[in-house]
Amino acid sequence: MKKGYSPVAELIKGKVAFVTGSGRGIGRCIALRLARSGADVAIHDIHAEASKEFGEAESLQSTTREIEEMGRRSMGVVADLTDSDATEAAVRSILEQMGRIDILVNCAGGDIAAKGGKPKPNTLFISEEDLRAVIDRNLMTTMFTSRAVVPSMIEQEEGRIINISSVGALYGRETEVAYGVAKSGVLHYTRCLAATLRPHGINANAICPGPTKSARFMATFKDRSPEQQIEETGRLTRLGEPEDVAKAVEFFASELSDYVTGQVLRVDGGWGGFPA
Repeated sequence: MKKGYSPVAELIKGKVAFVTGSGRGIGRCIALRLARSGADVAIHDIHAEASKEFGEAESLQSTTREIEEMGRRSMGVVADLTDSDATEAAVRSILEQMGRIDILVNCAGGDIAAKGGKPKPNTLFISEEDLRAVIDRNLMTTMFTSRAVVPSMIEQEEGRIINISSVGALYGRETEVAYGVAKSGVLHYTRCLAATLRPHGINANAICPGPTKSARFMATFKDRSPEQQIEETGRLTRLGEPEDVAKAVEFFASELSDYVTGQVLRVDGGWGGFPA
């Protein structure tokens, strides 16, 4: 099989995707995968050079150029999606320039404190400032962006929404509590989207990655506790790769999932583990 070829390329060709949090990490991998599969892609981050932090790309513009080199249209939007007005403005700019949004991937998020880094303490007793920051970054961004995009999808009478949650949403923990709660909210919001948008032919599904080798994850991996480590011994007994998540997004974005909505897919090799 030719490198970079996707067996569902013809199924997504000509579609327009908007991937939030796609300047780096899993989101960037998803954006590039959808472009290889035939979609035009609008990418986003909170600032234009977010990808530099962990050495993944020079800027948002360098990723748009990479997509354009595949023969696809692309544009970058910079916005703080925890601000509903900024979110609405970002979506308007995409609709004006790209014409439509067929696929929305809500990937913006992360277990990040109000002033950066991991919240301390990262437990039930997380500070109020960090609690609000984590909830806003993960749940509110998903809700604000979906609310901004959905009216145009209803008008089109078609669309795909794929929300990136986490295995941390699926079980109780003593640490990363706010993150797990926010990602659990993403899952139930996905079910509500699916129920509401079903009559309009719009699918909404969620993906729960396990621990995945994004650059940010690997930068903090050495600081994680012993029970959060995994020995990589095989195809399923390993840490995930961003491409594993991107493949699942590709399925939900294509007509292969035409009759699938309101579902949650774990992408964790069957292990579970700790929040990605």
